[in-house]
Formats: sequence, C-alpha cells, structure tokens
Amino acid sequence: MRAVAQPRRTRLVRALTAVGAGAAVLVLPLVGATTASAAPSTATTAATTPAGYPNNLDGWIRESLAIMAERHIPGTYNGIHRNIMRESSGNPNAINLWDSNAAKGIPSKGLLQVIDPTFAAYHVVGTSFDPYDPVANITAACNYAAARYGSIDNVFGAY
Repeated sequence: MRAVAQPRRTRLVRALTAVGAGAAVLVLPLVGATTASAAPSTATTAATTPAGYPNNLDGWIRESLAIMAERHIPGTYNGIHRNIMRESSGNPNAINLWDSNAAKGIPSKGLLQVIDPTFAAYHVVGTSFDPYDPVANITAACNYAAARYGSIDNVFGAY
C-alpha cells in the first residue's frame, strides 16, 4: 500500500509546487508594480484632461460646465450635447470648408463650429486659445450663445 500512496503523494506535492510557482509568478508583477509606482499622481494621461475630467465628449462638456458655472455663463449638459451633435457629431477637429464663412476665409471649427472672430471675442479666460480645443470651443460658443440667445439651451439650429 505504501508503494501506491507514495506516487499519489508525489503528484500532490508536484501539483502544489506548480500552483505555488504560479502564485509566485502572479505576485511578482504586483510587487514590482507597487515599487514602480513612484510616478506623480498628478500626471495626466490620454484618458483624462489636465483638469482631471475624462478626455471624451462627456468630460469636455462637464469641464466646460464647471468653467461656465464659475463665470456665470448659462447652459445645461443637454443643451450643449444637442448642439454639438448637430454641429460636429462630436468631432473636435471638425471644420466646415463649404459654407459662406468658409467662402470668406473664416471656416467654422471644432465641436460647436465657431469661427475665429467669434471664438476670439467670446473666449473665456482660463481656457486654451486654440479653437479646436474641445473645452475652449464649448465654453466660448456657450458664452456667445448666452450673449446672443440667452443660453446655448435656446439654440436649436445654426447660430
């Protein structure tokens, strides 16, 4: 009987050794990752904006709304989103090269299709001076819409 039990015990030890080695392999990267996490937590990635919002349409709108609230510029998430989807389908690099503004050499740009003179006139302090910057584009466009229509929420067509 002892001869039969011995191979079984050996198989069990081998199995535990293999599992133990697998666990060690799994644990080692975690230990390495913990010790390598000396990068500053304030570093931004492509996944977030410098202000910490998601680097996508939702994040750009939310960041713009935060800036707008500080500057008392009216507008809602839904009003901004509705207009962005109509104007650019959410593409921050959209440019209109065919309308009357484009024919005059001042094409509409960005999420809310703002022309350069309007962007410059309604630029909001603290945002980028690049009309293709999503947050700067949204915020300037909402500032313009507030002055002209009372709020971006009141805009239901080209403006």
